Amino acid sequence: MSMPDTVITLGCRLNLAESETIRTMLAAAPGPTVVVNTCAVTAEAVRQSRRAVRRLRRDHPDARLVVTGCAATIAPDDFSAMAEVDAVVANPAKLAPQSWHAPAMAIAPQAHHTRAFVPVQTGCDHACTFCIIPAGRGASLSSPVDDVVRRIAAHLAHGVNEVVLTGVDVTGWGADLPDRPRLGDLVAAILKAFPALPRLRLSSLDGVEIDPALFEILTGEARVMPHLHLSLQSGDDMILKRMKRRHSRAQAIDLVERLLARRPDIAFGADLIAGFPTETEAMHANNLSIIAECRIVHGHIFPYSPRPGTPAARMPQVDPVLVRARAAHLRAAVAAQRAAWLQTLLAKPRVVLAERDGTGHSGEFAPYRLPAGTVAGGLVTVTPTRIIEGLLCEQ
Repeated sequence: MSMPDTVITLGCRLNLAESETIRTMLAAAPGPTVVVNTCAVTAEAVRQSRRAVRRLRRDHPDARLVVTGCAATIAPDDFSAMAEVDAVVANPAKLAPQSWHAPAMAIAPQAHHTRAFVPVQTGCDHACTFCIIPAGRGASLSSPVDDVVRRIAAHLAHGVNEVVLTGVDVTGWGADLPDRPRLGDLVAAILKAFPALPRLRLSSLDGVEIDPALFEILTGEARVMPHLHLSLQSGDDMILKRMKRRHSRAQAIDLVERLLARRPDIAFGADLIAGFPTETEAMHANNLSIIAECRIVHGHIFPYSPRPGTPAARMPQVDPVLVRARAAHLRAAVAAQRAAWLQTLLAKPRVVLAERDGTGHSGEFAPYRLPAGTVAGGLVTVTPTRIIEGLLCEQ
C-alpha cells in the first residue's frame, strides 16, 4: 500500500494556503513525497523547521523529502546540507507543478480545512529592520481581481462558508497592478461577485494602509467579519521608528477608536514584538499598555530574536532572559483582556463556523465548544451560558 503524501506547514496563513496547493499537486506526482513548508519569521521558526525535517524523515524513511518556504529560500544551502533532505524548492517555484514532478493541471481546492485561505498577494516592498521575510518572498506581487474571484469560486463550489484573504502584506495589494487599485476595491469586487458568500475574513492588516473604501466596508458590511488583526509590532514610538514601521502609537489607537465608533463588536488582534533592540523598561511599558488602549484580545507575541542580515541584528540587543520575561508580561496582559472579553459574549447569540474538532469560531473569532455531531464547516447559532477552558459553551 502506498504511503499518503504529507505536507507539514509552519508559519503564516499564506504558507497554509500554499501547502494546500502543493498537497493537491502531490496527488498527481509519482511516488511518495513529503514536504516541509518552512518559516523564517524568527530564529525559533527556523529551528522548528529543521526539527520538522528530521521528524518527517524518521516517520517516512522511504519517501522523497522536499523542503520549501521562506527558511529554505533564504538559506537553501543550510537545508540542502541536511542528510534528511532530498531537494529544496524556493518560494518562486513552490506552486509550479514541475517542482513536484506533477503534470500541469487545474488545481482544485481540497477539503482539509473548514474555511478557504485564498492568497491575494505575496512579497513585501517595505524594509522593517527586524524582518527577513522580503528576502524569502521578494517584492510585492498582487493577484489580479479575476484570478482571486476564480479561486474563490472554486472553493465555494465545494461548499465553503468562509473565505480568508491571505498574503505577506495584504493591505499592500494592488500597488503593482495597472491603475494601482487598493484592497478596498478587491474586497468590494469579491462581495459583488459572490452575494451569497456568508463570511469574508481578512488576515493581518497594516493599519496605516487601510484605504477609505476598505474602512467603509469593514465598518458597514455584515458579511465581512468583525475581526481585525493589526500588524502593530510595538506600542512605543521610538521603537516603531527603529523598526521602520510607518505608523505611530497615536495613529494605531485612533484607528481602533474610529473602527469601534462605527462597529462596536469588532475584536482586535495584533502582532507585538517583545524586547526589540534598545528597548528600555519605559518602552516596554508602552508596549504593554497598547494592549489595553487597542483592546487586543487575539495576541501574537514574538520574543525578539536577531535575524542575520537585518539591520536590527546589528543594534544593541536586550538580554534574552529579559526578552522572554517581557514576552510573558505581554502574553499575560492579552490573556487577562481576552478573558474579560469572553465574559461579555455570554448570553449573546452568535453565528459560529464549526471546526473539525468540535469547536468553532464566531465572526469575532471567539472560540466556542459546539454540540456533539455538529457538521464541520457548517454555520450554527450558539448562545453561550458559561466558559470552560477558554471556550464559550451553550450548556
